Amino acid sequence: MSVLVDTSIWIEYFRSGNKLKSLDYLIDENLVVINDLILAELIPFLKVKKERKVIELLKKINKLKLNVKWDEIIDYQVKCLKKGVNGVGIPDLIIAQNAKQNNCEIYSSDNHFKLL
Repeated sequence: MSVLVDTSIWIEYFRSGNKLKSLDYLIDENLVVINDLILAELIPFLKVKKERKVIELLKKINKLKLNVKWDEIIDYQVKCLKKGVNGVGIPDLIIAQNAKQNNCEIYSSDNHFKLL
């Protein structure tokens, strides 16, 4: 099964000097996938830091095509609000939808993904 690695994990991975063994395992086993939304969150900072090699490596990861179904995003947001889960941003709802559409797990340090 593929694992969609969220921005929060990539940031932790880069900050820790690539010392996140669980992500290393997923990379080694070729289980990691990414999407354009996550890349759009990561790449600007990496460009400012002139991390060209990291950007090239991220772009080589298998990419899930985004197919945003806005009615479903609205339904997710309504369900979150009814459950008292406030502050889940639209980008995270799109990431959750993308993972669901592609039968992927989400690897994130954001707890609200577990609730979704």
